[in-house]
Formats: sequence, C-alpha cells, structure tokens
Amino acid sequence: MADINLEYYKIFYYVGKVKSITLAADELAVSQPAVSQAVRHLEEALGSPLFVRTSKGVRFTPEGEMLYSFVQRGYEYIQQGERKLREMLNLETGEIRIGASDMTLQFYLLEVLEQFHEKYPSIKVAVTNAPTPETLKHLQDGKIDFGVVSTPLYTRRECRVKKVRRIQDVFVAGKKFAQLQNQTLRYEQLTDLPVLCLEKNTSTRNYVDGFLEKNGVALSPEFELATSNILIQFARKGLGIASVVKDFAEEFLETGELFLLDFEEQIPAREFCVVTDQRIPVSAAAGKLLEMIEKEDIRSIYTKYNKH
Repeated sequence: MADINLEYYKIFYYVGKVKSITLAADELAVSQPAVSQAVRHLEEALGSPLFVRTSKGVRFTPEGEMLYSFVQRGYEYIQQGERKLREMLNLETGEIRIGASDMTLQFYLLEVLEQFHEKYPSIKVAVTNAPTPETLKHLQDGKIDFGVVSTPLYTRRECRVKKVRRIQDVFVAGKKFAQLQNQTLRYEQLTDLPVLCLEKNTSTRNYVDGFLEKNGVALSPEFELATSNILIQFARKGLGIASVVKDFAEEFLETGELFLLDFEEQIPAREFCVVTDQRIPVSAAAGKLLEMIEKEDIRSIYTKYNKH
C-alpha cells in the first residue's frame, strides 16, 4: 500500500467525529468539495468505502468504523501531545535539570530558584548535587540543562560560562587558636598548624592548593572532609584551622565564635559561574530561568554578595 497523506486521516477523523461532510468542513475551515475529495482519495488508497452517505450526513461502513477506532485514538493522542507542548512553552508545566555543588546551591542557586518558583510555581526543578568536575561531566553527557559551579574550571570549547557571583577563600579558626588573632601571618606557618580542608576532588581544594603551591607551601591536612559545613563544625570544636569560602563562616564570624586569619597576601577572589553547552538545546523552562539570570532582577544577587 502506498504512503497515504496524513492530512486525509485528519479529515477522516473530523468527518467521523461529526458524521457530516458539511460540519467537518466548518470545523476545518475548508470547502466541502475539499473534504469530499480527501475522503474519496483515502477510500481509493485503502481500497474500501469508509462512509455511507445519508440524507442527514454520513455513517460509517464496518470497515470505516474499525479504522476510525484507531485513527481517533491516534489523532486525539497527537492533540494531547500538542496541548502538553503548549503548556511547556507557556511555562504551565515542565522541568529544569540543574547541576550544582553544595556551595553554589546554598549561596547562589537557592535564592535564584526562590525567585523563579514565585513566578512559575508549576515548573519542576531537579538538582543534581555534585562537585564542579562531576557537574561539568553531567553537562557534557546531556544529563542536566546547565550547571552552577565555582572556578577554577576547565570547560570544552562549546561551553558558555557566565560569572554570576564573587566568592572569597579564607582560613578561619575558633577560640582555641586565639593567639593567632590580630596577627599578620605567613602561609608557611600553616604547615605547623592543624589544617582542615575539603577533599581533593573539589574546585575549592584545588584552587587553594594551587595558590599555596605558588607560595611554596604544601599542606598536609589534619582532616580532609566532604563538605564545608562540616569543616566549620570541626573548626568550632577547636579541631583545627578550616580552609573555606567565607560565606560558610559568616554566621560564626559575626558571633565571634570564629575569626578570620589575616595573611600578608589575600587569596585572589574567584567566582560562581553558570555553564551551558551550546550544542545542547535546553527546555523552555530552563531557557526562561537562564533568561532571568541574565536580567537585572537576578543579577542584583551578584551585586549584593560582592559587597561582602
């Protein structure tokens, strides 16, 4: 059987639905002869009559009734798909897949998502929590729409990187190390102190280690821990001097439970970045969130945190 124009099946569906050539033509906004011709072409292609003409319109032949039971389900399923697609394009439904580390989630993405959810409460957001290198791999594999990561990062040529917030790496300590407060230290002195660091598979650890190596310092941490929040708790207990991004310590710096160590040279600031792969199209919902990040309402977050 030769390929049949799918438009014929669409017209067949409407004729069968309203049982009338005239009413089907009205529904489709085409002429009655065009509808009659399409039905005739379909019947000829299939080798079977599908309708019997009556004074009130048309009725199915047995073959036409059987065919309609399948065409109806197929065409209405297509219509349902079109409705769902329109809902996604209108941001009435949809999903965003984001990759983020604990740090970028807590100190940037959470506030961004709060603003987005207020505007588009029906959009589902799935966040894959992983360090920067793993998040970039997820992006490359198409598992996420975009990643929110911290520098340093090494991306492929196809990636677009947008800086969205500045962060500062610091060393903090508790009252057990009060003798170091209000002193200007050299980084070499850290080698004689119990230092607490993140594990080596994180961008934060790599960045701080790289900076210290340039200053001739190689740390042998007392503890290597999975998250900065745990580092802060260890520092509060006096178990060592924690290498963290300052935001994690802010609460305890304000209360005086922790203090910043002052060095001759500050570790250069780095950034949170939103990374997309230009080869991979994102969902309509993800596109809207990225558009919001580009605009001033989200960019104000960057300004706010840069004042710290």
